[in-house]
Amino acid sequence: MNITPQVEECLRESGIKEGLLLCNAMHITASVFINDDESGLHSDFEVFLEKLAPEKPYSQYAHNGYEDNADAHLKRTIMGREVVVAITNGKLDFGTWEQIFYGEFDGKRSKRVLVKIIGE
Repeated sequence: MNITPQVEECLRESGIKEGLLLCNAMHITASVFINDDESGLHSDFEVFLEKLAPEKPYSQYAHNGYEDNADAHLKRTIMGREVVVAITNGKLDFGTWEQIFYGEFDGKRSKRVLVKIIGE
């Protein structure tokens, strides 16, 4: 899910013009990462992650038992927990095509994203 517009709104509300923005997933089976917002790439990520950490069979993971979500923990580790973006002239200082994404790999509970902004 592309969360760039929501993060940009947080930055606007902060009034910070120069500084840093931290955005992180607040759950162990979710991720925040930066990449290109292109549908083929989204599909490629899903295929790639499923090859590296397939959901089934559940029995392949020592963690599974109470919850069958070991694959979600592994996928989050691969995709990362947070991003830090420079703020320049009141805007997120991205490279070409960069956007902030939230990745959900388990989906069983409500989750949240934390945004912290420091600067002047």
